[in-house]
Amino acid sequence: MSAPIVHGGGVTAAAAAFGGRPEDWLDLSTGINPCPAALPEIPTRAWHRLPDSHLVDEARRTARDYYGSGEILPLPVPGTQSVIQLLPRLLTMGEGAKVAIVAPTYGEYARAFISAGFAVNTVNHVAAIGNEHRLAVVVNPNNPDGLAWPVETLIGLHDRMKAVNGLLVVDEAFGDADPALSLAGHAQRLSKLVIFRSFGKFFGLAGLRLGFAIAPDDILKRFEEWLGPWAVSGPALSIAGSLLRSDVSAIRRLINERRAGLHAVLTGLGLQITGGTALFTLVDDARAGDIYTHLCRHHILVRKFDYAPTWLRFGLTPDPAADRWLGEVLQRFER
Repeated sequence: MSAPIVHGGGVTAAAAAFGGRPEDWLDLSTGINPCPAALPEIPTRAWHRLPDSHLVDEARRTARDYYGSGEILPLPVPGTQSVIQLLPRLLTMGEGAKVAIVAPTYGEYARAFISAGFAVNTVNHVAAIGNEHRLAVVVNPNNPDGLAWPVETLIGLHDRMKAVNGLLVVDEAFGDADPALSLAGHAQRLSKLVIFRSFGKFFGLAGLRLGFAIAPDDILKRFEEWLGPWAVSGPALSIAGSLLRSDVSAIRRLINERRAGLHAVLTGLGLQITGGTALFTLVDDARAGDIYTHLCRHHILVRKFDYAPTWLRFGLTPDPAADRWLGEVLQRFER
C-alpha cells in the first residue's frame, strides 16, 4: 500500500511541533471558506432518526437544481474522498486498464488507483491522454495551481474517452465560485462522465463530510450500493437541503473580498502569485521552505509541497485582522 498523502489542515501536528494551542493558530493550509455559512435550523428528527429516504430525495432534488444537472439527481456522499476510493471498482483489471491523471493535483486519486494495482500515468495536459487510458481524472479548477480547463475542452476529452469505452472523472471541488466552469449542465448527455462536487469547501462546513456525485444512473447506483445504507447523516442532508436552496451571492461576494485581502498582503510584500482559485492562492518563491517555517514559528500554517519545494499555498484569511497578522509576520521575515 502506498504511503499516506500529506494534506492541509494539520494544525494539531503543527502546534505540537511549534507550540501554542491549535485553536490559537491561523490555519491557512486548506482551501475551505473561512467564513462558514450560517447553519439553518435542523429538525430534531434529523438527529433522532436514521436518515429517511425523503431526506435523501430532497437533498438530491435540491442539488440537481443547484448544480443544474438536468434529469440527473446527484448522489449525496460522505465527502468526495469516499467515492474517490471507489473509482477503481469501476474498472476491470487487465491489459489496457491504464489511468491518466492531469497533474500535479490532489494526490488521493493516484493513491487510490495505485493501491488497487492499476498503472497510473500523470500528464500535464489533457491532450496527452491517449487511447490506452480507460479512465482519466481532471480536477477543474485544479488544486493546487488553479488551472482551469474550458468546458469545450473537457467535452472533447469525454468524447475521446467514450470512443475507447473509457470514463472521464472531473473533480469540481472548487467549482462553486465559478459555475461557468462546470460540466454539470452537460452531464445528462455525456454518458461516460462522472463529476464530483464538494459541499463543505464553498459553504465553509467541511466538518459535515458531504459531497455529491453526478453521473449516469448505473454508476450512481453502484456508488450507492458500495457506500451502504445511511452513508450520509440526517443533519448533513438537512443542512444541504436548506443551503443549496438559498441565495449564495453573499457567500461569493465575501469569498471575493477575502481573496482580495489576501492578495493585497502577498503582493504588497513582493511575493509572486502564480495560481489559485477563489478559495486559495499559490505562491512561488525560492525561499518557500524558510517562509513556511517562519510562519509556523508565529503560529500561522500554510501548505507546502514536497514535489514543488518553491510553492506555498495560502488559504483565505477570515477577516481583515487576520490579513494584518499575516502581513506583519511576513514583513518580519529575514529576506
